[in-house]
Amino acid sequence: MSDNSLELKGSLFPMSVLHCADLSPATLNTLLSAKLAQAPAFFMQAPIVLNLSDVLQTPDFTALKSLFTELKLVLVGVSGANAAQKIAAHAAGLAVLQVGKATVKTKEPASQAQSASSTAEASNDRRPTANAAPSIAPATMDSKIVEQTVRSGQQIYAKGTDLIIKGAVGAGAEVIADGNIHIYGSLRGKAIAGASGDTSKRIYCYNLQAELVSIAGNYWLSDSLQGKFWSNSACIKMQDDSLVISELV
Repeated sequence: MSDNSLELKGSLFPMSVLHCADLSPATLNTLLSAKLAQAPAFFMQAPIVLNLSDVLQTPDFTALKSLFTELKLVLVGVSGANAAQKIAAHAAGLAVLQVGKATVKTKEPASQAQSASSTAEASNDRRPTANAAPSIAPATMDSKIVEQTVRSGQQIYAKGTDLIIKGAVGAGAEVIADGNIHIYGSLRGKAIAGASGDTSKRIYCYNLQAELVSIAGNYWLSDSLQGKFWSNSACIKMQDDSLVISELV
């Protein structure tokens, strides 16, 4: 009789990556508390990776783990760490992760670089940027199709493919896809595309009134969306490490 009681398989899960130049517990507590207050339910027990690319000192990882627990977050590991930071992270029981090629940022010349600020995921606070409206990318043949409206409290996940919603996505509902998301009605709930980390994926909808939109972990809340494209058709995508929005034509 073969023993099939244990299997260890490689897999990918979406995780938020936190960038902050100052990782002192006091500073991070202030910044994270303000960020979490915007969408507490969205981040509840969310797995977080600290990006240390711009951090010169070795943080107190034990203190940071305690802080994340208090804030109801799960500190999983670090990326972009130097040798000393890797040793300290391992000692604190954290994973040391390699930065994927798709997430590595191209360094700008010093004369063109913007001054750094100690903000946690500051790019997520930017208002939507108008951009030339792209044509709608065709859905893949094996797309997951939902014929009806997704109602409050429901969650739909399209693993490894696009998600097509022929109805609306109601307030309090959540639609998630590793691929693109196409909504042929109003988007009033949450839409999360590129859930496996693919920044090339997009969200298309015919009436944008979302509580939250996210692509590969980069997100906007409702307050950031209310402007030119609110209640209009829209395409949301990643461009230059930030979300941009344009009208469907």
